[in-house]
Amino acid sequence: MVNSQNMRELGSDPDFRSPEKAMSTAWIEEQIQPAGRAEFKIERETHKLEKRLCRLMGQAIIDFNMIEAGDKVMVCLSGGKDSYGLLDILLKLKARAPIHFDLVAVNLDQKQPGFPAEVLPNYLSGLGIEHHIETQDTYSIVKAKIPEGKTTCSLCSRLRRGILYRVARQLGCNKIALGHHRDDMLQTFFLNMFFGGKLKGMPPKLVSDDGGHVVIRPLAYVAEKDIIRWAEHRKFPIIPCNLCGSQENLQRKQVGNMLREWDKKFPGRIETMFTALQNVVPSHLMDHSKFDFKNVRATGVADENGDKAFDEEEFPTAALPGMQVVTLE
Repeated sequence: MVNSQNMRELGSDPDFRSPEKAMSTAWIEEQIQPAGRAEFKIERETHKLEKRLCRLMGQAIIDFNMIEAGDKVMVCLSGGKDSYGLLDILLKLKARAPIHFDLVAVNLDQKQPGFPAEVLPNYLSGLGIEHHIETQDTYSIVKAKIPEGKTTCSLCSRLRRGILYRVARQLGCNKIALGHHRDDMLQTFFLNMFFGGKLKGMPPKLVSDDGGHVVIRPLAYVAEKDIIRWAEHRKFPIIPCNLCGSQENLQRKQVGNMLREWDKKFPGRIETMFTALQNVVPSHLMDHSKFDFKNVRATGVADENGDKAFDEEEFPTAALPGMQVVTLE
């Protein structure tokens, strides 16, 4: 009987890959015993996931020119699934990249109760990469300043930001990589629209507010559900945070729940909304600082992007991701 090890050996056999002797995946799986069949499927799906993560991160880095030759990138590691995934995939891409750049993993130990201070140093030492643990008791400051029951994000974020900028300067890093993913960016967009009155998201790459560094988000194209699967596969030593994302009354958490509910009810909607963030048409919004409405004049030249007056906007037929809509005559 064929097992998953046999299949790997067969897959490397040139005769097996030839058109005359090629076997279908369905036939292969039929030959594998039930236990081996499940193992083979998991291994195949995990390989596909790894390829997708590397491809999407690589595409984001290229599209926004996030990392260049000679860069020294400070990778912020919190102990959560996102930052672990960020570092893990960056290391894979670094090993294959045609250019040289350096990575430094940095964790800010905020002295919150129950934080296992030894986990990240042990993990990073095991990887054999350059790392730095910065210890600052921001937890006590936040708890002293913010009343019980209120969200702590605003003050906590400002404190962390200032500390990490200083550490980046001390380490000689010109780029700061954060672990925000596609779903974080969409959540930020809706938070700003619902509560801030702005069409504003989370930038994939931008100069820091102090002007000293370029902040990048290489996971910009990656879905949170893929990061969750990857974290489970890699068995990252996740450290829970009781400062920010775990707060039940956090508006971001509520918006995240809304988006997950939409994703269940309307598959493909998240992908469409994220695509919209990459296709902005200022002339069809109302911000006169972004489009010169005052000086619009008729030119006599037809323009596909011009105003179509009473015509209804046409949209493609909704479909599940990866499926093609076929219209029967």
